[in-house]
Amino acid sequence: MDKIYVKDLEVMGTIGIFDWEKKIKQKISISYEINQDNSAAAKKDAIEAATDYKSITKAIISFVEENKFELVETFAEKIAEMVIKEYKVKWIKLRVSKPGALRFSKDVGVIIERNSKSYE
Repeated sequence: MDKIYVKDLEVMGTIGIFDWEKKIKQKISISYEINQDNSAAAKKDAIEAATDYKSITKAIISFVEENKFELVETFAEKIAEMVIKEYKVKWIKLRVSKPGALRFSKDVGVIIERNSKSYE
């Protein structure tokens, strides 16, 4: 199984349950892996045959910047759904965290795995 990954994408977004969190942008860290067959791209050595992870990443950035959620869990679920539906991805493993959200911890967040059947 081939995978493409993007690690530690940092985006400013609105997320949180407290009133003060709903009024500010906070750093949100996102990493993802998608299951894609890379053999055609490798064989042809052509960008046209490759998965456009730049477009996927730009869509994630826009999504985070334009939406507001209270829970990290909801943010992760909605990002996974958007990527699977819009980019015909069969499987995604997504890590969403809020650096500094928990005292004495580097970050706190969720890791989810979803496939195309999750959103039928």
